[in-house]
Amino acid sequence: MDSSARLTRLNLPLLAVTLVIAAAVVLVLADRWRRGAFVFGGAMILAGILRWALDSDQVGVLAVRSKRFDVAAMLAMGGAIVTLAVSIDPLGTG
Repeated sequence: MDSSARLTRLNLPLLAVTLVIAAAVVLVLADRWRRGAFVFGGAMILAGILRWALDSDQVGVLAVRSKRFDVAAMLAMGGAIVTLAVSIDPLGTG
């Protein structure tokens, strides 16, 4: 396998997470910050699942520390963000 194909394959998990984060940013900029926060939390959960499911040499820069720490940190942060996004009162916006 040539180096460009390997680089592309290595960056697919990061690209997937980045695309979900970009969708969250679009929602926030469209004044849908609760939905944007929910999607951002989903991106963190996606990153945790990808880190858990793939080997360290397949996730690229999603691998920062040990696999156990990365998965626990990403899932905990994603869960906290989703919980906050769901629990905050919409302040009359429906």
